[in-house]
Amino acid sequence: MQSIRVLIVRFASLFRKQRLDQDLEDELQAHIELAVEEHQRRGLPAEQARALAVREFGGVTQTRENYRVQRGLPFLESIWHDIAFGLRQLRKNLGFTAIAALSLALAIGANTTIFSIARQLLYERLSVPHPDQLRMLRWNGDSSVVIHGMWGDFDSRPQGGMTGSIFSYPVYQQLRAHNNAMRDLFAFKEDGVNATVRGTAQRMAVAMISGNYFAGLEVRPQIGRTIQPSDESVPGAGTVAVISDGLWDRAYDRSPSALGQTIKVNGTQLTIIGVNPKGFTGAKDVQTSPDLFVPLTMQPLIDPKGRNGTLLQANDLWWLNVMGRLRPGVSEAQAQTALGVQLQADIRATMTMHAGDTMPKLVLAPGNRGLHFADGTFKKPVNVLLALTGFVLLLACANIANLLLARGAERQREMSVRLALGATRKRLLRQLLTESLMLAAGGGAGGLVLGYFVRNAIPGLMTNAWERTRLNIPFDWSVFAFCSAVTLLTGILFGFAPAWFAARAEVSSSLKGSAQSTTRRRKGASGKSTVAFQIALSMLLVVGAGLFVRTMWALSAVNIGFNPDHLILFEIQPPAARYPPGKDVQLHERLEERIAALPGVESVSLGSEPYIANNYENSDFLPEGESFAQDRQQGRGEAEFNNLVGANFFHTMQIPILAGRSFGAQDTATSAKVAIINQALALKRFPGVYAIGKRFRADRDPRSPWITIVGICANTHYASLRKEPPAQFFLPYVQQRDVGGMVYQVRTPMAPAAFAPELRQVVASIDRDLPVIDLRTQREQMDATEQVQRALAALTAGFGLLALALACVGIYGVMAYSVAQRTNEIGIRLALGAHPAHVRAMVLRESLWIACVGIAAGLLAATGLTRLVRSMLFGVGPYDPATMAIAALLLLVVGLAASWVPARRAAGIQPMEAIRHE
Repeated sequence: MQSIRVLIVRFASLFRKQRLDQDLEDELQAHIELAVEEHQRRGLPAEQARALAVREFGGVTQTRENYRVQRGLPFLESIWHDIAFGLRQLRKNLGFTAIAALSLALAIGANTTIFSIARQLLYERLSVPHPDQLRMLRWNGDSSVVIHGMWGDFDSRPQGGMTGSIFSYPVYQQLRAHNNAMRDLFAFKEDGVNATVRGTAQRMAVAMISGNYFAGLEVRPQIGRTIQPSDESVPGAGTVAVISDGLWDRAYDRSPSALGQTIKVNGTQLTIIGVNPKGFTGAKDVQTSPDLFVPLTMQPLIDPKGRNGTLLQANDLWWLNVMGRLRPGVSEAQAQTALGVQLQADIRATMTMHAGDTMPKLVLAPGNRGLHFADGTFKKPVNVLLALTGFVLLLACANIANLLLARGAERQREMSVRLALGATRKRLLRQLLTESLMLAAGGGAGGLVLGYFVRNAIPGLMTNAWERTRLNIPFDWSVFAFCSAVTLLTGILFGFAPAWFAARAEVSSSLKGSAQSTTRRRKGASGKSTVAFQIALSMLLVVGAGLFVRTMWALSAVNIGFNPDHLILFEIQPPAARYPPGKDVQLHERLEERIAALPGVESVSLGSEPYIANNYENSDFLPEGESFAQDRQQGRGEAEFNNLVGANFFHTMQIPILAGRSFGAQDTATSAKVAIINQALALKRFPGVYAIGKRFRADRDPRSPWITIVGICANTHYASLRKEPPAQFFLPYVQQRDVGGMVYQVRTPMAPAAFAPELRQVVASIDRDLPVIDLRTQREQMDATEQVQRALAALTAGFGLLALALACVGIYGVMAYSVAQRTNEIGIRLALGAHPAHVRAMVLRESLWIACVGIAAGLLAATGLTRLVRSMLFGVGPYDPATMAIAALLLLVVGLAASWVPARRAAGIQPMEAIRHE
């Protein structure tokens, strides 16, 4: 306790130094004056008395320093002196300080930003209590798995078969009723609905949830109450909804009066009973939240599907996500085994097994991040960005270390003088490291500010132009800690080697004006090797930037097969409850006619799928005279891509008809069924045969009508620009029994913002509860499919330019230092008759040699690392010779340009001044 009290007193004395020093001086003076008076009383003269008093007291300066040591904390005071001295040194070299701090700020800011994005996209957990206890139920099955009808999260497995996290409602009920392995099982399903909020129709995301959903997640509302088991006790009776914090803010200005108000969802009135807490995004996703949460048993009313519009009794369609928490005392393996046995029993109880059907195997997956959808989209690009920003940071550190080496050589005499005056090498090393850490702190502060303001700019590059930006990157303490750690690491990384070399200076040789050749040679070599390392890193970054930029260039040059200019897209999704089969077709016909009459509209058509949107639709395709069994034997697919389109589709999209005719007014609901196929399908299914007039079925039902091919169109890309145009066929939507939602294509010179008011007015005149969904241009739609890659290309290009700038600074610094250190040698060469052009060529040749070594090392590294991003490239290989040659040439030009000023300065040295330089 006494030692703590002493420590506190000493620490407090650091802030009262002037007062304590004055008290000490007064006390010392009082002691001496008392001694002088005593000696004078003994008969000594005043001067002798004072001299004797001072001599008897001892060394005043030593007493003063001993007192300061005892009252204070010498280590902290010495650090403060190092900081003050370091600030003076940095202020003396403002150009060096500015360049170094800016380089570090850009590098640390880039790392902080990418770390923030990576944390949010790849590592952020659900905003619920104890998210690590959550487990998502999944299953794996082989190619004969009993599950055939699926809607939701499912995919093929690399080793064959299927995997998914969806279950039928009857299976979920059985699993929950017989569950003894987990605390409870709750279910949810997210989908899109039309909602009218305070008179405004809009498209919203809805989560249909079981009554125990909020209890299972342990989430409480901000206001009101959550959905409870009683709300789903009677199917269709729980007309209540809990809204998200975002919707509460947008539509109700965070007013408590939102409780009790109604929202019309696909024609059904729902009463708001609660508001979710801020930050809660549901159980499916970490980034975005559904706007509405409604009882699962409302599915037949707000989102009718399946037989009779309900999925609650559907045994053959798996669509529900199921999650739960581990029960205390039950291991994950035990829970998985118990639920797996129960799942197979529930399948036998609820489904009809056929010969050859196999059972799925249940798997408990981590549920702390929901369904982990972001991993598939962002994991590889974000990891690439993390690696690139790491390289940029290394490059900045190498650059500043190089500058510090040169600056340390200039301060060699200062270090030698300090050593001669008694300073220890450890003390010098600490002083120089303190200066490096201060430089890093300045860069870190700039990087922190840059990361704070830029953290939401990059996610903006990945957001669709027509959608509300929802993904926000929070700035929290983990980001601050990361930035602080990076700052500390960079300070040590780039500061240790220069400080070590400077602190090892030889006193005797450094104090001699002309005895620096050995030290200079050693430091010149270390500086050149650092620059070669910088160029190698820059080569790697420039090659990566070149590959991604060339990928985007290649994608922009793809011939998509139609004209995307002046083409506006939007969607209309009529609710099935209000627009059953037949009425939905009539609705689209009315809308198509009304929109075509708007001023400025050149043509309008519809399609069941938008082009270049990573969406597709396929259907059976059986030419007349063939069978599905025959197709399988010959290795041909049973299904082909298709699109339900309007009569003006090919005219609106400007897709050429190569043979036959287009759709027309004669193709009605009661006329003969017709179709148009593209060239790829004609070659695939009718090789060597004129396909016009041929017939096929688009359904396995032998009673389905024959469809006659009346035209062949040019090939177009369908879902993606990265794949060759697929075989596809087109059917008139007016000849279909039901079509549901459709995408409208409008060719007009108007901008979407100018076209939107009239369009919404037309739709509202037919049905005020129908929202115009995702209004955008075709170009914006195409850009959206490559937004992640486009953002990656832009960022890597930025990193490449930053790398070139840092390499330029590094080369300039080393060559300028080399010329300064060789002033005497160059002067002698010039005095002996060397031509200035030869001196200039000598300096340029030296920098060229350094650049070539760095480029060669960078090429070797690039050939080993670019293959890791092979799957992200298009139209260019990972070892593209042109990209590597351009990158090498660019770095050679940068190296020569950076060394031109030092070379010209060397050629302009005056011999007599140079000889007197030492």
